[in-house]
Amino acid sequence: MGEISIKINIADRVYPLKVNMEEEEVIRRAAKIINDRIKEYQDNYAVRDKQDLLSMCVLHYATATLKAEKKVMNVDTEVADKVYELDQLLTDFFAK
Repeated sequence: MGEISIKINIADRVYPLKVNMEEEEVIRRAAKIINDRIKEYQDNYAVRDKQDLLSMCVLHYATATLKAEKKVMNVDTEVADKVYELDQLLTDFFAK
């Protein structure tokens, strides 16, 4: 699959992009999510400046990303601990 040219609108600005065809849907969906979040902030707060709204969006998504990364690390650690416990049980069982 090759690259295609698309235009993405974020905060009333159009951004021309060249993307892989398989990424187009994800990028368009991401832009919609960002625009929806901006609209939510605009409706709920007395903020009208697009730069401030974009900054609030970036903070929201950066925080969500960090939380998700931390959760994944915790799950990975828990899985590794369980694998280690299972390995010890099997080692003890076969040592008999």
